[in-house]
Amino acid sequence: MKTVQKYQELDVKKLTEKSYGDDVLLEARVADILKRVKINGDQALFELTEKFDGVGLRETGLRVTQPEIERAYQLVDDQYVMAIRQAKENIRKYHAKQKRVSWIETTEDGTLLGQMIRPLQRVGIYVPGGTAAYPSSVLMNALPAVAAGVEEIVMVSPPLKEGTLLPEVLVAAAECGVQEMYKIGGAQAVAALAYGTETIAPVDKITGPGNIYVTLAKKQVYGAVDIDMLAGPSEILILADESGSPKELAADLLSQAEHDKLASAILVSTSQELLEKTVLEVERQLERLPRAEIARASWDTYGAAILVRSLDEGMDLANRIAPEHFELVVQEPFTWLGKVKNAGAVFLGRNTPEPVGDYFAGPNHVLPTGGTARFYSVLDVDAFVKKISVINYSDEALQRDADQIMHLARKEGLEAHARAIEVRKR
Repeated sequence: MKTVQKYQELDVKKLTEKSYGDDVLLEARVADILKRVKINGDQALFELTEKFDGVGLRETGLRVTQPEIERAYQLVDDQYVMAIRQAKENIRKYHAKQKRVSWIETTEDGTLLGQMIRPLQRVGIYVPGGTAAYPSSVLMNALPAVAAGVEEIVMVSPPLKEGTLLPEVLVAAAECGVQEMYKIGGAQAVAALAYGTETIAPVDKITGPGNIYVTLAKKQVYGAVDIDMLAGPSEILILADESGSPKELAADLLSQAEHDKLASAILVSTSQELLEKTVLEVERQLERLPRAEIARASWDTYGAAILVRSLDEGMDLANRIAPEHFELVVQEPFTWLGKVKNAGAVFLGRNTPEPVGDYFAGPNHVLPTGGTARFYSVLDVDAFVKKISVINYSDEALQRDADQIMHLARKEGLEAHARAIEVRKR
């Protein structure tokens, strides 16, 4: 049974370190996959899908067909479609508020400066498969792109053994207006999106989380395309006072622990009694959890119950860890919101458990992990646009600033830069 730790005796680095095994070996394997797809295109995708997923796609093809999409609608229930459509509307409204507009301003001397906001033309979204399927990830990746005005959205996801995608995933993609869907996953899918094949045209950006092979593949193709972030295993940190409910807190911790054996679930509290009762409740709830084996491994290895002397101390720990999901389960959560410096998303109060944000409320659930919330942001509309500077100098402005520009250019040893100004100077 997990024991309560005191913050003063805690090794924070050890608490948050994750190991995937031999990183050098994994990097080399991923590099080989990327190279094979870059050179051999579709042929490599067929071979690698057969090897890693045990699925043959040579006869059915890589792309999801319209009959497959229609069949998917027949296989899901009406309540699911209604839930997807309501979640879609909430997410759409939230992200619509993020959209920026181009701007231009002029000065009295006739100078014009501005910035154009342009959507990316073609993006690829990766939807995980494997131990669980995530139609919600379709919504969270596609809808910000739609809000940004992206013209072409391409989805890739690992195929089921029968050679198609999960019906719920296909329906979610169709509801979001995804035009292209491909039955490929892993590093080979990232390679196809980045470099293109005979069937799949390359994209401008790849978003969406995946396993370690997907993450390393995104890391290696960055530069050929843009990526959103390097996502790791899911995390939750809960800061609770004595008002917290052990039953609710245990459920929230396990909501992330069931994702992955490397996921982390951390409870921080000023109450020793609450921590001890929640640890007991976690044990009870684990016995009834369908994904108990995964959640147990996560909780035993990366779970923690930490006692702090004050909520300020707890907030200090939270900001050091910079969790993906940060629940503030305290009597006055808004009082503490201003002290949050590093987190992917903040969930305020006992009525806002993490799954509210995962599925329905509207904010995105593609969040920075592994402490990268110190410098990464949640996936949003900005991720799917580019900014273009606009400059128009008047003759008056050029004559006024010419000497300073030439001086700076010559200080850098760039005489041709200076002369490009000098030839225009009267």
